[in-house]
Amino acid sequence: MKTWFITGVSTGFGRALAEVLLARGDRVVGTLRNEAQRAEFSQLLEGKSFGYLLDVRDHDKVQRVVAQIEAEVGPIDVLVNNAGYGYEGSVEEATPEAARAQFDVNLFGALSVLQAVLPHMRKRRAGHILNITSMGGLTTFPGVGVYNASKFALEGINEALASEVRQFGIKVTAIEPGSFRTDWAGRSMVRSTRTIDDYEATLASVTAARAARSGKQQGDPRRAALAMLRVVEAQDPPVHLLLGTDALRFVREKIAALTKEIDAWETVSASTDFPAE
Repeated sequence: MKTWFITGVSTGFGRALAEVLLARGDRVVGTLRNEAQRAEFSQLLEGKSFGYLLDVRDHDKVQRVVAQIEAEVGPIDVLVNNAGYGYEGSVEEATPEAARAQFDVNLFGALSVLQAVLPHMRKRRAGHILNITSMGGLTTFPGVGVYNASKFALEGINEALASEVRQFGIKVTAIEPGSFRTDWAGRSMVRSTRTIDDYEATLASVTAARAARSGKQQGDPRRAALAMLRVVEAQDPPVHLLLGTDALRFVREKIAALTKEIDAWETVSASTDFPAE
């Protein structure tokens, strides 16, 4: 039996993962944003599900809540940094406030949780951290550039952290989903106000198509939960795990295009060294 700490368990991946884990007998500590949600989650399975109120943007409270969990529930074996949301709008139209809000949750909130949990895992020389990023943390799509940027940043934290804490017996994996039937593109999506007519032709159709696919995506959150469970049970888990056939396709296309571009400009790239003596 493991104790899992999952940020954001009211819906989506967090809820699907919590239900799978509870069904197999693990303990799940989940964070929620209001008392009604907290009470409901705590009552899912007595002695197994534990709800805590937390806004991951509150760094000091994150520290206090993690210490409280360690004292009241027990050592955290697996952290799942799941809390986050999507932001839709062109890069030019994104307000500084909207961009900062996106990073406050998707990057700095995740970082606060990492920094609160790591001392405990490091002391025990054990643990596994799953950072829920996105295929959009490895490739980009029109109209979600600020969201992409927040997930690219979390990918950088994930990869560096994996190399830093491997020596302590702590494993780190970025979970990179494609399109799944969650609320990400529906009610959870924050959308900017369209103010520049020049973007209407390209972004209006993309936005409409994204909204139309919401609730009809091919990805199954429960199957994603089972895939995450396989990663945690693996002796040698990956630092990156794509989820979904669309994620595989889009990221492979990105890698192929990047390789082609690097090769095409290799001579220019190599020309910037001092001449060999």
